[in-house]
Amino acid sequence: MRRYLLLASAEFRRQSTYRLALAAGISANTVFGFIRFSVFYAALVGAGGTIAGYDRAQASTYVWLGQGLLAGIGLLGTHEVSERVQTGEIAIDLSRPIDLQLSYWARDFGRAALMIPARGLLPVIIGAVTTGLAFSSSLWAIPLGLISLALAVSISFLLRYGVNLISLWTIDVQGYTSLYMLLMSLLSGFYVPVHIFPGWLQVIATASPFPSMFQSPIDVMSGRVVGAAALRVVGVQLVWTIVLAAATRLMLWRGSSRLVVQGG
Repeated sequence: MRRYLLLASAEFRRQSTYRLALAAGISANTVFGFIRFSVFYAALVGAGGTIAGYDRAQASTYVWLGQGLLAGIGLLGTHEVSERVQTGEIAIDLSRPIDLQLSYWARDFGRAALMIPARGLLPVIIGAVTTGLAFSSSLWAIPLGLISLALAVSISFLLRYGVNLISLWTIDVQGYTSLYMLLMSLLSGFYVPVHIFPGWLQVIATASPFPSMFQSPIDVMSGRVVGAAALRVVGVQLVWTIVLAAATRLMLWRGSSRLVVQGG
């Protein structure tokens, strides 16, 4: 366990060195927060003030929490694993006395531990001051929200990791990465809340892990779901985490066996 904590700590320190990038990220998150809220608010006005239970305060909360969690959850794809497969360096990684999946998972938590407060806190504060936020008064919203956030980070990592592992079977994963980004952006609630999707699209979205990586932590932390409903949301996230962890571990096992055959 200690080695994984050290990896997480090292990644935290590595990310903290890119201070100009952090400042640029805060600026971009804030600007796009105002743009997203403006679009959502215009839709609310056109719909008579509410859409699927979202009023002005709840729309603002959804937008600014999303902007605050965006970088921490890590929705955008990464290519480190696939690049190491292409260069053959993955063979060195597999020979090390450390679990490959857990090592990258620990590093991703280290990244998230920096990004959430460093890039997420200020945009949320700006949103609270300018357009206002609405949070639940339930005492369980904060602890359940933190658990939900940790599971969202895990689900996001496992999905990105899984897309990278496709490189064990194909030379170029760019097409798969583009498809993943398209599906994730649409079905996670990144563009608009999943709750305002038409019924058929809600069914498709809820059958996928994507809402659990973005919509779910926002719902739990904002208090849109409370009590038993919040526990169900977190439970679904936990199930997806277990399923994706098992699936990516199987992918690595089958893919690494194939590498041994090719190397032989």
